[in-house]
Amino acid sequence: MKLMSMAAAGLLASHLVGAEQLFARAVDMDIEDLPPVAIENGLTVNISVNNTKRKVLIDSRATLLDTMRERMGLTGSKKGCDHGQCGACTVIIDGNRVLSCLTLAATCEGKSVITIEGLAKDNVLNPMQTAFLKHDGFQCGFCTPGQICSAVALMKEAKEGQASFITADVRQDQKSVVLSDDEIAERMSGNICRCGAYPNIVAAIKEAQTGKNVEQTWLFAG
Repeated sequence: MKLMSMAAAGLLASHLVGAEQLFARAVDMDIEDLPPVAIENGLTVNISVNNTKRKVLIDSRATLLDTMRERMGLTGSKKGCDHGQCGACTVIIDGNRVLSCLTLAATCEGKSVITIEGLAKDNVLNPMQTAFLKHDGFQCGFCTPGQICSAVALMKEAKEGQASFITADVRQDQKSVVLSDDEIAERMSGNICRCGAYPNIVAAIKEAQTGKNVEQTWLFAG
């Protein structure tokens, strides 16, 4: 029993350290630009990605997701369904959450893109990342970058008082929205978690918005 406990503790520690490194560190890769003859319908786009100006030659039909992953080395944003249905590729463009698999990179000329790699500042996690770690808002982790980017943008939407499908009176001008469990579930419905960590994700977002400690609740099969 003692050996099993020690092994379990070691696995948990490595899991948390790995997760924190994934959230906090951006990938630093120098990818050579392709020669113009290697790209059909080529054009050069200038995009600010994670507060760094990037100039990249792309196929005019390339999506932002493929451009980030294949041309910029930013592999945090995941390609799940590639049809805009799972939310794993969610990034933040000019403050708004966007599905990067449905966004042409060419349309991002001059815009600011924030990915999961750009949320932490000087290896200090974004409060949403910290809350996800605390409440175990991820299991396999595949959807986590999209979940967190979506949640960060959701905070801005709530602060601006933007309505959702379950808003009681959309005609009422709200300065800010205090997110209930139902509000969070509705507003995050575009981000799918195949592991089913939804209660933990809701708790993490609620704690990040209120700044108050949210009790961890664990459901066990009885």
